[in-house]
Amino acid sequence: MKQYQPEQLSATQQAAIRRSMAGGRGALSRRSLLRASGVGALTVGGVGALSACGIPPAKREGDAPAASDDHSKQEKQIAFSNWTQYIDISDDEKSRPSLNAFSRRTGIQVKYTEDINDNVEFFGKIRPQLAAGQDTGRDLICVTDWLAARFIRLGWAQKLDPSNLPNAYAHLSPQFRSPDWDPGRAYSYPWTGISTVIAYNAKATGGRKIESVSQLFDDPALKGRVACLSEMRDTIGMTLLDMGKDPAKVTDDDYDAAIARVQQAVDKKQIRRFTGNDYTSDLDKGDIAACLAWAGDLVQLRVDNPDIKFVIPDAGYMTSSDNLLVPAKARHKTNAEKLIDYYYELPVAAQLAAYINYVCPVEGVGPELAKIDPELAENTLILPDKAMAAKSHSFRSLSSKEETAYEEKFAKLIGA
Repeated sequence: MKQYQPEQLSATQQAAIRRSMAGGRGALSRRSLLRASGVGALTVGGVGALSACGIPPAKREGDAPAASDDHSKQEKQIAFSNWTQYIDISDDEKSRPSLNAFSRRTGIQVKYTEDINDNVEFFGKIRPQLAAGQDTGRDLICVTDWLAARFIRLGWAQKLDPSNLPNAYAHLSPQFRSPDWDPGRAYSYPWTGISTVIAYNAKATGGRKIESVSQLFDDPALKGRVACLSEMRDTIGMTLLDMGKDPAKVTDDDYDAAIARVQQAVDKKQIRRFTGNDYTSDLDKGDIAACLAWAGDLVQLRVDNPDIKFVIPDAGYMTSSDNLLVPAKARHKTNAEKLIDYYYELPVAAQLAAYINYVCPVEGVGPELAKIDPELAENTLILPDKAMAAKSHSFRSLSSKEETAYEEKFAKLIGA
């Protein structure tokens, strides 16, 4: 697997990556704040709050959200809510080139708002309007797969019109084509993919490779220098894979066995802590020798520290995604679909991937990305090759009851 070196990046690209590390989608605004504290918020204020607010935990089978009036022809505009630093930004940080190009081409003006700090908080922000059947003031939102599944389950996402999405349909990577929570992508398209892999600091391990979750949990040389993620689906998913179980088919018994496996590592103090992406500082310094990690963070970390390595375990790795949806009652559905489709044009997809460094869900983007930076086009953390994609696994969608029970058990495990 080719590793790329810091000196191979341009000064502009290194500056962009450092901006992303400081305040981007992969930085504390999402991972540390959500994953370090969001588990409790999910179980107490998220799933559980649905019933307390008089909101059904799931829509009835066969129900569909009521069609909304589409004002796209009369109103050439879109309101798009996204995470911070999750789109390309000009060198002077005063404009968003890809959005500007879309507006020039289509005449559709985009009100782009970076008002998603974590999934739980954002869901709480717009839930009252959706539950009341009101427009949220947003035509397009970007949320992580488990929350996207909840929107669809509750009937709070509009079904997309395939005729407005020719590029998206043609270019969506097979790896992301048909999640169980949205078969055939009827309601959503991924903005980026998020891969969970094993990372280690070669200097801290004395040059030893760390290649499996079993090593993380059992190697005495790593005792007290291991970190796992405070995202349940990632840590438990990677544990399930190591145990020979498929996270896409997880049963209650499988889940409990994985919880017990992690608990053993906690009890013998093998695991130092559970973290959001604040593991990056400790990994960089070598205070953490090895950990479960998000690929987007590793692309960024390796700019300054070539001792940071990553491994795709033989057992496989977990993949999740952040997804574009049109909320119920949005006024500009067709305009939003045009914007989704625009980001599946190969040159535009490459422009976005070169800036944010997460997994690009657009098949065939490699040659366009190579025009921007040949090294990025060869980085399998951004463009997984077929061998890597074949090892990817997703956690199956959970019912409201399962989600609450699973998150509560995990919260107890990690002390949240």
